[in-house]
Amino acid sequence: MDYQEKLDRWMERAVEDGDLVRELAAIRQDSGAVSDRFYQDLRFGTGGLRGVIGAGTNRMNIYTVRRATQGLADYINANGLPRAVAIAHDSRRKGDLFARETARVLAANGITAWLYPRLEPTPALSWAVRYLRCGAGVCVTASHNPAKYNGYKVYGPDGCQITPEAAEKVLAAIERTDYFDGVVLADYDAAVAGGRIREIDDACLDAFIDAVLALRPGSDVSRLKLVYTPLNGSGLECVQRLLGKMGVTDVTVVPEQAAPDGDFPTCPYPNPEIREAMEAGLRLCEEVRPDLLLGTDPDCDRMGAAVPDGQEGYRLLTGNEMGVLLLDYLCRVRLDRGTMPERPVAVTTIVSTDMAAPVAARYGVELRRTLTGFKYIGEQIGALEAEGHPERFLFGFEESYGYLSGGHVRDKDAVNAVMLACECAAWYAGQGMTLLDAMDALYETFGYYQNGLLSKAFEGEDGMRAMEALMASLRADPPKKIAGQAVTDVVDYLHGTTGLLPSDVLAFRLAGEGKLIVRPSGTEPKLKLYLSVRGGSREEAGAMLAALEQAAGELMERKR
Repeated sequence: MDYQEKLDRWMERAVEDGDLVRELAAIRQDSGAVSDRFYQDLRFGTGGLRGVIGAGTNRMNIYTVRRATQGLADYINANGLPRAVAIAHDSRRKGDLFARETARVLAANGITAWLYPRLEPTPALSWAVRYLRCGAGVCVTASHNPAKYNGYKVYGPDGCQITPEAAEKVLAAIERTDYFDGVVLADYDAAVAGGRIREIDDACLDAFIDAVLALRPGSDVSRLKLVYTPLNGSGLECVQRLLGKMGVTDVTVVPEQAAPDGDFPTCPYPNPEIREAMEAGLRLCEEVRPDLLLGTDPDCDRMGAAVPDGQEGYRLLTGNEMGVLLLDYLCRVRLDRGTMPERPVAVTTIVSTDMAAPVAARYGVELRRTLTGFKYIGEQIGALEAEGHPERFLFGFEESYGYLSGGHVRDKDAVNAVMLACECAAWYAGQGMTLLDAMDALYETFGYYQNGLLSKAFEGEDGMRAMEALMASLRADPPKKIAGQAVTDVVDYLHGTTGLLPSDVLAFRLAGEGKLIVRPSGTEPKLKLYLSVRGGSREEAGAMLAALEQAAGELMERKR
């Protein structure tokens, strides 16, 4: 079936959503627009689905969501998993609709759908999967992507995003399912009346917040002054309840970013990694003068922070800096208080800062590295539990602003991260230091590690082919030098030779403790380039990073 035939079929069958029919009618004569919507099925992987909201097989809509859910239901029923699924959504457009459609398909397939009655964070969904003893979980979210995106994250019975093996089985079931004729649907109201769609009550959410609080190191936060922004997402309820129980009373919420809004009017890219998303909070800091600015992304699994810089302004900490700060803080206080477990383990990813290694070694902590994706950190927690030693897990983090200090969930948890950041800032305040002072002290001790991230977009079918060709070129003919430094080692993770699962990632280790890692994004059509250097001073490291950024940009333009 060619693209135009697919469009005609969708115009005939996709009549439940008038927005889709109107969109297809408007692009009918635009072959490029038609191709972009139908050249592939929206890809399903370990992160589930993610894509632009709209009409077609390569878009997020009720038909792609229903089809994915039918595949998930078939997988659950075929593999003897508990016939219950927890469902949540954040503030994104059509999030509540997609959550309800997910519940309808599950109910029609004999699976109880447990639905949060209002938007809630992704970590609260991970918690609910195990709390309710479900066979899977679904969170309708596109995390920190721009407003035009939505997504469909799938979790296993352990509360962790599904494994590659499970994703392959779900995908096989999805591929056997027709968008219109292969899906069974329950009437929503009838399914509610029959108990096949059920509401997750507040006891579940209360238990989640209490589980986070149980992980408190115990620093006094009563004097902390905080500005917080949920970036128009799902974090406000849980974060406010957490802060109240901790005793943080001086909290100012950024007013224009407080209410859920899937248009994200103040920041087109609602990602706390990006300064633009935090600008409203930074402006408020100039008036309120807090000890700390914290921001969580729309599904509240990532957290960004800014601290006073001593020059009447505020400086944003990077994800790597916050990860190292929290790792060091947890080690310090747990050793001081005699709560450090035997043979403690910290976990981070292959693209996170090399600085984590010497910090962990200082405290006798084993540092494990995983592939990119917090699910792999979650798997390490599960492995320690299977060995009978869950207490060994101390902390996990990734450079993209994800943190976790306990096994209560199996995904990054910004509610947990807010608690840790507040306690860390309060503890250092008791030493007469800000978090910036603390970070500078770590740099002085371990060296000035600096990291950068570059992205190159590859839109549409032609873009996807170009990205694949570029990765093939880098494998076939890897550079001998980058930024004037010899490439001392090339690690290709695609073949699983590193003890990790095969992954489309290339790492170039450079002379002088530098590295460049290249990987296609798992959620957007782009290549990500992770840069790392270590200098003897901030200035030296900055110059090294600038040179590496220029060389990396040139590498992305090589002929292929």
